[in-house]
Amino acid sequence: MNLSALLEVLKKYDFSFFGTCGAIFMMGIVNLYSATHASASAHLASLYKTQLIYFFAAIIIGMAVSFIQPKNFYRYSIFFYLLTIFLLVLVLFLGHKGMGAQRWIVLGPLRLQPSEITKLSVIFVLARFFAKYNPDKELGLRDLLVPFVLAAIPTILIILEPDLGTGLLVLLIFMAIAFYRKLKWRTIAIIGILGMLSGVIMYNFGLKEYQKKRVLTFLNPGSDARGSGYNAIQSKIAIGSGKFLGKGFKKSSQASLNYLPENHTDFVFSIFNEEHGFVGSLFLIALYLILFIRFVWLATSVTRIFDSIVVIGIASLFFWHTIINMAMVTGLLPIVGLPLPLMSYGGSSLMTFGICCGVATSISNSRNLF
Repeated sequence: MNLSALLEVLKKYDFSFFGTCGAIFMMGIVNLYSATHASASAHLASLYKTQLIYFFAAIIIGMAVSFIQPKNFYRYSIFFYLLTIFLLVLVLFLGHKGMGAQRWIVLGPLRLQPSEITKLSVIFVLARFFAKYNPDKELGLRDLLVPFVLAAIPTILIILEPDLGTGLLVLLIFMAIAFYRKLKWRTIAIIGILGMLSGVIMYNFGLKEYQKKRVLTFLNPGSDARGSGYNAIQSKIAIGSGKFLGKGFKKSSQASLNYLPENHTDFVFSIFNEEHGFVGSLFLIALYLILFIRFVWLATSVTRIFDSIVVIGIASLFFWHTIINMAMVTGLLPIVGLPLPLMSYGGSSLMTFGICCGVATSISNSRNLF
């Protein structure tokens, strides 16, 4: 490729997704450094360096994915889905155990969390199904049976790890895609009733004691302030103490005094609020809104149904992660352990979000480059 051709490609290349995600990540890496710099653990204090490595790897892989033609996502979606199912089964038998769960496949220094990349494989396989079998008509319950099974299989395997939050997230992605494909009103009503009944059954017979305790603690954190309600209380203290403008960079008492556990993963938004206050949080939320709006705009501007559904699936992945994480740290939802996209520490999740940006960019570029 000569220089003029390269310049022509760069001129038509859609940098909006990587640009917005990069801006969020830069805020995240500064926040991660601030949250961990005072830690007595050398490992925690150097997490920001590891996160930078993960980010550059995610950008490189995401950029490579952005030059794959979208028709290949359709072509290999079933293979990708079956591969992630295999990895989920493998992790149940050979996975590394940590923090009461068996979620990782460890290969030397590399740690892979199959449940993260499974979200994208489910989006691909659902988009393929809906594009091939139900492209135009409103959907009834029978039309949702096969796609529900496709989403339920990985959901069950993920919940068995156990990882209830990620498992439920896969079902939320399925619901977002199904609603986007137009459901009959009768189907929506039946799903609502089944959802409430399933919630009651799940709580009484499916949840473990510590998971039930999270729900009860959510309703009344003060009932176990030094136990299961501790994180929720400390999180709200951090957010409240940030007030309007925040305490400033590296001035989070919750982080420096280690009052708030997991402040580099689940509770990064709490530390961000404490240091940057209401104004800083509004700016961060605005960046996420820009990203969501950009996804929705792309989904409505492409001509292929498969591409449109994939983009909506990716949008729902970012959306549910963001909404649930922010809601749980502010006390609006029970704590379920979902990372905040591009802000929380974690290689597998960062890689997944990077690949998602690459897929969205590929679909956007297909209008001009492919």
